[in-house]
Amino acid sequence: MKSRCDGRTVCELNANVFNPSDSCTGRKYLQTQYNCLLANHLITCEHSVAHLHCDEGLVISVYTADYGRRDKTTCIYGRPATQTQNDNCINPTSKVALSCNGKNTCNIKAINSVFGDPCVGTYKYLELAYACEYHDQPL
Repeated sequence: MKSRCDGRTVCELNANVFNPSDSCTGRKYLQTQYNCLLANHLITCEHSVAHLHCDEGLVISVYTADYGRRDKTTCIYGRPATQTQNDNCINPTSKVALSCNGKNTCNIKAINSVFGDPCVGTYKYLELAYACEYHDQPL
């Protein structure tokens, strides 16, 4: 659930994902708890640079970062349909947090040599959520 929902404003899940072999018939419910955190959302197309920045006196705290593709509509300009059809190839990554947490500004390139290639032949993007916090807050 974390990889599907963190950093998103809307999240839909199919309960069968969590226990597909459940023999229980009828209606099923998924109960969860969540906290909404104010975050800057940033999407950077493959081969472009993500620019994270905070106001003076604040530092970056990355909540989530995923490299790959989770839909057929993001970063599609000038791309053949064959490069955007695979929308189930997300690779959660800690590399953005490792590079950027605690800094006031940070640039990171959305490219396979940095994040690996979770889906060969698919045009990918880096999707992340981060907040700007005061230095004395835990990252």
